[in-house]
Amino acid sequence: MPKIRAILTDIEGTTSSISFVKDVLFPYSRERLPAFVVTHGDKAEVQHWLHEAAREAGLVSASEQEMIDLLISWIDSDRKSTALKALQGMIWKDGYRDSDFRAHIYEDAARRMHAWHAMGLPLYIYSSGSVPAQKLLFANTGSGDLTPIISGYFDTETGAKRESASYARIAESIGMPADEILFLSDIVEELDAARAAGMRTTLLARDAEGCPPDSRHPCAVNFDGIDVGAC
Repeated sequence: MPKIRAILTDIEGTTSSISFVKDVLFPYSRERLPAFVVTHGDKAEVQHWLHEAAREAGLVSASEQEMIDLLISWIDSDRKSTALKALQGMIWKDGYRDSDFRAHIYEDAARRMHAWHAMGLPLYIYSSGSVPAQKLLFANTGSGDLTPIISGYFDTETGAKRESASYARIAESIGMPADEILFLSDIVEELDAARAAGMRTTLLARDAEGCPPDSRHPCAVNFDGIDVGAC
């Protein structure tokens, strides 16, 4: 097998706890979204994403309140909408700026990411959260600013995370053969899609039960269990 020359990683459940996203970020954006839309709705970037959300919902026209209700319902259902994620990222930017919270990252993830970077392995992020939101998260972690060690970011504008074509596009963007890229995620369907595109994969099983015995992907309970030389 070719040598691993780059690492692509998911965020939620992989580098960072699911509870941080579900219990901190989502409620924060839900609470502040109505006021954000009212006070920022005249800004070009916000208007763009509101129009994209309306288009995604099949709405020819919608009132401000209808858009607010739609977006809140999408937050509640964890809809993987690029427009919603972009708007949430703008709201989270205020939260990081005001020190309302600090992003969670597992200690082993931060430590191993630094080690891989020192080995010359470029690190990339692929998450359903918008690229600006990803950059904010890694710039404001409890382990410090990790953005200097990250080479690039991808979100759902690249494509859905359970579609193999998305990973083919990422490999092309990185400029490496897919089989020289290792993808890390806690979601089996994402790993299946990455493998179908030719990438190497490792399942992160951070829950108390550990790695499933019938896993069809190499598995580790944390980043310390990932041997990039053996993947």
